[in-house]
Amino acid sequence: MPQPEIRFLEGPRSRWDNFKFVVDIAWEFIRGFRALHFSGSCVAVFGSARFTEASPYYGLTRQLSAEIAKLGFTIMTGGGPGLMEAANRGARDVGGRSVGCNIVLPMEQEPNPYLDKWVNIRYFFVRKTLLIKYSYAFVIVPGGFGTLDELFEAVTLIQTGKIKDFPVIIFGREFHQELMAHIEKMRQLKTISENDLQLFLVTDSIDEAVELLRKTIKKFGLTQAKRTPSRLLGERW
Repeated sequence: MPQPEIRFLEGPRSRWDNFKFVVDIAWEFIRGFRALHFSGSCVAVFGSARFTEASPYYGLTRQLSAEIAKLGFTIMTGGGPGLMEAANRGARDVGGRSVGCNIVLPMEQEPNPYLDKWVNIRYFFVRKTLLIKYSYAFVIVPGGFGTLDELFEAVTLIQTGKIKDFPVIIFGREFHQELMAHIEKMRQLKTISENDLQLFLVTDSIDEAVELLRKTIKKFGLTQAKRTPSRLLGERW
């Protein structure tokens, strides 16, 4: 009977291996910056890769993203299937711009067919940095561990002042009700402050989400590009 593979922590690498790793990471960032530099002002939509087109969440995400794209924002996602595809598809429906940071995984996740441009990234933390770097708002639709990781990364960066107070919209009250209950528990136990509850909006209303993003356009002085009406211009960082 074959024995199960046992893996141990490698421990510290050699200095040369660490140097090569740093160069590898730097090259990943350079590739990402080059690919996404002209994407315009983005709204990042985070959601599950596992929901199919038959899911009501797919249709809602597609509709929401279409309305966001009508404002002139570029829709940015992780570039994969499921609700990421729905978001990029919504932008395509209305002639908006659609970009993705696709993660390279053993199961060979392919970029969805509704992307105008994408970049393949091997490291999750590089991908997450790129998704945050170019975005003026973050929309969280139903998802799993990865989606929650992206949500709390964005909220933590805003909470600690590492990025500006960009809107965070959690879409889907019923799906996220247990998450909201846990956040309320954290508030009660004072592991977060009262003001931290103002860092995000929880809603089922596309109109409410779009109105918040309209205020974002005014707040950060974004202007419509003349050459490409569907894109907003403005330096993010």
